[in-house]
Amino acid sequence: MTENELSNIVIGKAIEVHKALGPGLLESAYRECLYFDLMQSELYVEKEKPMPIVYKDVKLDHGYRMDLLVENKLVIEIKTVEFFTDVHTAQMLTYLRLGNYKLGLLINFHVAKLKEGIKRIIN
Repeated sequence: MTENELSNIVIGKAIEVHKALGPGLLESAYRECLYFDLMQSELYVEKEKPMPIVYKDVKLDHGYRMDLLVENKLVIEIKTVEFFTDVHTAQMLTYLRLGNYKLGLLINFHVAKLKEGIKRIIN
């Protein structure tokens, strides 16, 4: 399955979660529900996947964690913020670059309609 096909599935599941829960909860609540739905779809999903930094040929476990990684291809970063900032985009680009992934989705559940809270980031 391609990154684009996966992103369509993830967006559909995220919309389901948002419709059921609405805005106003913590990121962790949305992450757990989206993780559950994606696992029910029989996709391989890793939650809070560690993202080490390689510095001078040394792998350092710095504590970065991706919210979700779907099928080892698609990075999902969940937010509950008023609006995305450049820092959110930079964070996603860093995950994509460090993990050599092509596509990431920033999903902000703190919106009235979830489609207004989705940003695709391409590496």
